[in-house]
Order: sequence, then C-alpha cells, then structure tokens
Amino acid sequence: MEIIKLHHPYRANEIPEDKVVLALGFFDGVHRGHREVIGRAKSIADKNNFKLAVMTFNQHPSIVFKKLNPDQHKYLSTVSRKEQLMEKIGVDYLYEVDFTSAFAGLNPQDFVDQYIVGLHAQTVVAGFDYTFGKKEVASMAHLPTYANNRFEVVVIEEQKLQEEKISSSRIRLALEIGDMAVANNLLGYAYATPGRVVHGDARGRLLGFPTANIEIENFVKLPRKGVYVVEILVGGIAYSGMASIGHNVTFEPNRPLTVEVYILDFSDDIYGEEVTVFWYDYLRDEEKYDSIDALVAQLKQDELDTAAFFEKNKDLPPKD
Repeated sequence: MEIIKLHHPYRANEIPEDKVVLALGFFDGVHRGHREVIGRAKSIADKNNFKLAVMTFNQHPSIVFKKLNPDQHKYLSTVSRKEQLMEKIGVDYLYEVDFTSAFAGLNPQDFVDQYIVGLHAQTVVAGFDYTFGKKEVASMAHLPTYANNRFEVVVIEEQKLQEEKISSSRIRLALEIGDMAVANNLLGYAYATPGRVVHGDARGRLLGFPTANIEIENFVKLPRKGVYVVEILVGGIAYSGMASIGHNVTFEPNRPLTVEVYILDFSDDIYGEEVTVFWYDYLRDEEKYDSIDALVAQLKQDELDTAAFFEKNKDLPPKD
C-alpha cells in the first residue's frame, strides 16, 4: 500500500496515474460499516482491473469547524492504526488529506474536480450520509450532478447491527460503559490502543503484580475506568493480561490516569517497547481498598477471572 499525504493545494505529480475506484470517508475505527464501503469499492476495482484508493483526513473535520474541541475529541484509531487496517483490507493508495481551513473552503464542484476527478477516480463509493460540504448542496444525492458523467457513483446504504446503525458514535458509547463485546462486534475486530511502555512507580512489583505502564496518546479513546481482560502485543507476540485504567486510588488521591497491564506468566524487561493493547472484557470498576492485603486479594481474583476468560473464550475477536 502506498500512503500519499496531500496538503491543499497539492501538485499534480503527487497523484499516481492509475485509474482508481475511490472510497470516501473519515473511517475512524474502520468498523464494519466502513468495511462495507471499502469492500464494495474493492470488488468494483478488482472487476475492472483498477486500483483501490481510499481518501481520509488527518483530523476530524468538525475540529476545523470548531464543533469539536481538539483537546477533548478522542479517536478510535490513530492515523498509524488506520494505515495498518487499510493495508490489511488491501487498499492500494491511501490518501491522507490535511483537513485545513483552506481545504474546507473548497466549494463542492472544486472538491469533486480536484479530489475525485484529479485522483483519476472512475467510480466513487461512499456511505449514504457522506458529505463534501454543506449537506443541503453537497450530499451523495448531489454528487452525480457534480460528476457530470465523468465517474460512476455508488452509495452504500445504512449498515445495521441488532437493528441499529453501525457508527463510530455507537462504538464510543459502548467503550464509555465498558461493553467490549458490543464495541468489538461493531468494529469487527478487537478494539486496540497503541502505546509505549514507560517507567511507573514500581508499586505493582512490590505487590507481586508487576505491571507495564503504557503511555497512550491523549487523543486516543480509552474504555471506561476499570479492570479488563486484554492481550498485549510485544515484539509481534500477543500475551494474555489484565489491564487497569484508573488513578490508583488506594494509594493516594488525585493521581493522574494511568493504563497498566499485568502480563500473565511474563517477566521480561520491556521498557521503551512500542506495544498494542487489545481490549476483550470488562471485569470490574476501579475501587479503593482499605488495606494492601485486600487489594492483593482482589488482584489474585482478577488474575483467576482473566485466566478463566481465556479458557472459556477460545475464539477471540480478530486483531484487525
């Protein structure tokens, strides 16, 4: 897969000359609904011997339009994670457009001329609710007019799971209540957060439960605070573990939020490693314990519950 980063206005020589089928969307999470869009585009591309191209943005459009606070908006997938998922699907060209005020200021016709026709699209595939400007004049219903017979338009209807729309918003809601089964079902794979192992206060080691402290980018959406069954990918190998998202309230108040993973049957030194945590099941909420002994007893129970989960659930959600 070739990743092409575009900043408006781009230069014509940045665009490959191949004819493409172009899938349009922000694709945060690359969930089941997104995969229906990209999968349809891939089928059309394969049938016509075209390349499969996907166009997305480096940040959510609503941030530029000041509908979202950039410090508060949390993404389901980082740009690098989105790239991994797109490559796995079989995308040939991934266009990552800088969503700037200049780009946002394009009128619908200029967007079509420069970012659809200019990318040599023979067919455009997008969801029914995709817009390329104000929806009153730039919805998928309007796209054939702007196309002026230069490319075909394929609209993917609303995708549902259990009678409700599959959406990034619905996945966020599931994460906020710790319902990983629903979140993973909507995604079509195990929710994942990439990060780096950093030094903590080593208190877990003193308790007999040494943890890897994971530094997560602050714009990544985490599940609700609590204890979870997870896998952690270290050096390309997935290990079973239990993770805590919380403030370590047993030890002192007002501690910063941390993500810590106790890896079962593991003793390697992994400081500085880039890792990915895959979230499978919510075990319990964060609690404050009256004594260290009570905390250790609970951690031992968490370890048993984690092992029991993996014993019972042999067919885990795929990792991508």
